[in-house]
Amino acid sequence: MTSSYSPQRIWLAFRFLLTVFLIMRRQQRFLFFKPLEPLALKRCILELGVSFIKLAQVLATRADFFSDAYLQELRTIHDEVEPMAEHELRTMYARAFGEQSAAFTSFEQQPIASASIGQVHKAVLADGRLAAVKIRRLGITRRVRSDIRILRFFLWLFQPLFSTLTKNSIDAVIAEFSSMILKEVDLSLECENLKKFRVLYANQGVRFPVPYESHCSQDALVMSFEHGVRIDNLDQLRRYQISAQDIIEKIVFFYTEQMLIRGFFHADPHPGNLLVSPEGELIMLDFGMVKRLQKSTRVAMIELVKAANEQDFELFITSCKNLGIVSAAAPEDQMQELAERMFDIFGNTNLNAASMQALAFDMLDSMKSLPFKVPQEIVYVMRASALIEGLGTTFDETFNGVKDILPILRQNLPRALGAQAKIFPTISGELKDLPLTIRRAKTTLTDLSNGNLRVKVSRETLELLATQLRGWLRPLVQGGVLMLTAFFLLQLEFPWHTQVAILCFVLGAARILLGLR
Repeated sequence: MTSSYSPQRIWLAFRFLLTVFLIMRRQQRFLFFKPLEPLALKRCILELGVSFIKLAQVLATRADFFSDAYLQELRTIHDEVEPMAEHELRTMYARAFGEQSAAFTSFEQQPIASASIGQVHKAVLADGRLAAVKIRRLGITRRVRSDIRILRFFLWLFQPLFSTLTKNSIDAVIAEFSSMILKEVDLSLECENLKKFRVLYANQGVRFPVPYESHCSQDALVMSFEHGVRIDNLDQLRRYQISAQDIIEKIVFFYTEQMLIRGFFHADPHPGNLLVSPEGELIMLDFGMVKRLQKSTRVAMIELVKAANEQDFELFITSCKNLGIVSAAAPEDQMQELAERMFDIFGNTNLNAASMQALAFDMLDSMKSLPFKVPQEIVYVMRASALIEGLGTTFDETFNGVKDILPILRQNLPRALGAQAKIFPTISGELKDLPLTIRRAKTTLTDLSNGNLRVKVSRETLELLATQLRGWLRPLVQGGVLMLTAFFLLQLEFPWHTQVAILCFVLGAARILLGLR
């Protein structure tokens, strides 16, 4: 395995993130650097491996970041790598189960699936039960942590290349990605996620593996072996005489339940993680990438879909602000334009999924400079939604996930919103609060008459002021620190100290100049 901090690896990471920023800024070059072409970017990601492959899969859902040529290449990047070397597998097996483990009567050395974080083997437990054994790769935690450090450093360095108003989008992607992948490499957390799914969604008509906890650890997850075919194996589904319509309806209903009602969802529904049994039962695998959504976020998402469907401008703006999509600096006229274009897309009953996506991507592409951002917790909602949309169109070219989800939402709105959807609890709450409201009004009038009235600045205004202040100060402080570090390094005696000092000074100067642009 190549050293995580080797010059070649750092150089590739530099080119990768610089390309991302230049594409998002629509710049043809920065100094003497040009963005990598789509195919070259894909090769760079594959060579970087592990974390960068998974980050690319998230970025492949962002039509607001990339042009179609880049998206096409990113979507072909799969998390499938060569199996571990035999000595590495022996080391990890011994670490998870002991050198002379009696856990299995048989253990197949050849994996049935191999990804960047771990690989899955077929085995038979001592009591005769067939099991799937997921073993993580040797040194994967150290590799992922070093990848995150590299990503965060270059993110910090390149931030001035990106718009101040919208830079939070890439911040959110990398912050959420870093949090998610660190959890994904701990297989004991995946075991806990699996157990929660089995309890929370026991009556959803979806089957989950049974974890054998006594054999599970950070290094291994042992669970029941599930028999089925991949959900995108259309020929086999036809031989099973399974209705594609029933399968996709079950997926849409299940993900509506996960994301909008329960708020605990499987964020990686690609075809390899979804099987169908010969009896037509949906089987879900791989619970490393699981996300939880707060109720306020779920309500705002529901309101956003509802507002777009009903063309309610006020509700649309409110839900965008509640989700954190709209910056405090968003001009009203630009928000009006965004809403009108969204309403036109939702209002066109003749659109299928492909044409709706094409229009939405065109809209996002034309509005990249507007002050919008994607909050951290929405990043994986977008990824899961894009994967489900892709699955749906595999079965039915006219599939439209947004339109199909609306009837399910209407049926489950009271459950999704809780007491907020019920009129009587709302009226009751208002009546209970009436004495307090009157008392507050009286206090306000008294303060006004005595000249003691104080004005509170809104959260949006504070956010705008803080953003502008940070935008001015951050590059000055960071650049100054780098330049001072350069002078300090000149006083030290170690190999290459002069060259390192010069590099720090140049980076500091560039940071200040770019930040003041």
